[in-house]
Amino acid sequence: MKVLMCTDQEGVAGVVSFEPQSYPDGRFNNEARHLLTAEVNAAIEGMIDEGVDEVLVVDGHGPGAIWFEDLHPKAKLMHGRPCGHRAARDEVFREYDATIMVGQHAMAGVRTGNQNHTQSSRAIDYIKLNGEPIGEIAQWALYQGAFGLPLIFLSGDEAACREAEALVPGIVTAAVKRGIGRNAAVSLSATAARALIRERMAEAVRRHRESPLAPVVRQGPFVIEKRFFHTDVADGAAGAPDIERVDSQTIRFRGEKIQDVIFR
Repeated sequence: MKVLMCTDQEGVAGVVSFEPQSYPDGRFNNEARHLLTAEVNAAIEGMIDEGVDEVLVVDGHGPGAIWFEDLHPKAKLMHGRPCGHRAARDEVFREYDATIMVGQHAMAGVRTGNQNHTQSSRAIDYIKLNGEPIGEIAQWALYQGAFGLPLIFLSGDEAACREAEALVPGIVTAAVKRGIGRNAAVSLSATAARALIRERMAEAVRRHRESPLAPVVRQGPFVIEKRFFHTDVADGAAGAPDIERVDSQTIRFRGEKIQDVIFR
């Protein structure tokens, strides 16, 4: 079994605020990166406990957040900005059997979602797929689902876990903190969070082997609506000929294949 892991930073225990921790110029960003990498390693240990053969970690936080020197020796890392040509990335993704997410947050607008946002905490108000608000969990699950990869595990704050469970019935989650505001949360200790992730990750592998989860797949055509906080960002996004300008802050575009539109 080969597992593809997508990471983010805002869903990690102890990482609760954008400015000092999750933004790359924050004074505690390096500490946050170490916390993330330790949770990633805990998930890898859980997979190793159940005999997973290979793990590829995709550093999914905007500017990158994995602390490379600390990464588990059994893992490989896909990293770098910009992220490389889509065809090259997709060729790698197709080699895997299942996917997981570590350090994940809830979509923009979730009241108790710690550091809730979708794609850009500074620019995007919401993203809708065929009229339904979606977050980064659905984006990743749908993109990988088109390759046949099911999302079998997610760790993050409680709101992110609930979001994943609604999207993927039967998924195993590990809630390492409870959001009490966009920049505040009640976290488990680092030790307890890592132990929980390792335990629940191993459970996810066992359950998937016994009763495989289906990939998240939806049929097109697809309509993406994206609303920005500011008009100048919408101005920049509206330049392509297939973009419809809905209003001063909102654009809309369409596609037949989910992978062509979901991260656009």
